[in-house]
Amino acid sequence: MESSSAAVTPPRVAELAQATVEYVRRAVGLDLAYDSDTLPLLDHYLRSVPADQPATIELVATTSGAYFGEVVRRLLGGRWEASTEDVTEWRVFLPTGLNFSPAGFAAAAIVRADLDDLDTTIDAPPRMRPFVEQALARMGDVTEDDYYSLCGRLDTLEHVHEVLVAVAANMLGEELGDEPAGDDDGDDDGDDDAAAADPEPGSAPEPERGDEPLN
Repeated sequence: MESSSAAVTPPRVAELAQATVEYVRRAVGLDLAYDSDTLPLLDHYLRSVPADQPATIELVATTSGAYFGEVVRRLLGGRWEASTEDVTEWRVFLPTGLNFSPAGFAAAAIVRADLDDLDTTIDAPPRMRPFVEQALARMGDVTEDDYYSLCGRLDTLEHVHEVLVAVAANMLGEELGDEPAGDDDGDDDGDDDAAAADPEPGSAPEPERGDEPLN
């Protein structure tokens, strides 16, 4: 799913994102292309930002966050919620309701840790949170560098987004009275994917250490 129309990109987001393209070009001599293939260039650039300079971190996080949010939006669809003056509070909402603070992700990539004053989590509508937690728990452990990298965040967002798309399809099928998708065991009981995608309330496993926390 791709939504790359500039019409849905707030002008301030586009300006900050393009500033990141210029910063990375000057730093490494290569161009970012708003895709996953060149995202490692941005991770490389963020690793060079001093982690003990709060003002620098905030500046780079706002520009890099705008760029990363645009990469995610173009790959997965969705929209920006950028109505506040504080750029660090801007969020990207995917079509499934999964949402995150791009600036928070970028700041965490610089310091390789969560921050108290910026949101470095992912969130989802309450109905979807158990499925998000279950999907994250199944992803297993990753290294600290991979966990905080923007490449790692993109992998996580893509995986969880796909899970929520499947969950939403199952929910819609149940509301319409259809068989849940994926029940191919031949017994017509609809218990395969429905059971996997629709845990009992409170039964979703706790995320393992290293998984994305939810708000």
